[in-house]
Amino acid sequence: MLDKIALILTIIGGLNWGLIGIFQFDLVAWICGGQSSIISRIIYTVVALGAIWCISLLFSDRVSPEKRTET
Repeated sequence: MLDKIALILTIIGGLNWGLIGIFQFDLVAWICGGQSSIISRIIYTVVALGAIWCISLLFSDRVSPEKRTET
């Protein structure tokens, strides 16, 4: 469950960066009242923590549920 939450947060962050790169529009800052508002900073931090968690997924040796049933 934590892996899925981290992936969702990372996707949200990626989409926000895509908006910034393509349209120069920061959705999080727009919703929360600017990049320096405390709510925006909390959201940026939570997304960063999700991305850090996703780094661990790169190095995990997990077996998918479908493959577990085959063995």
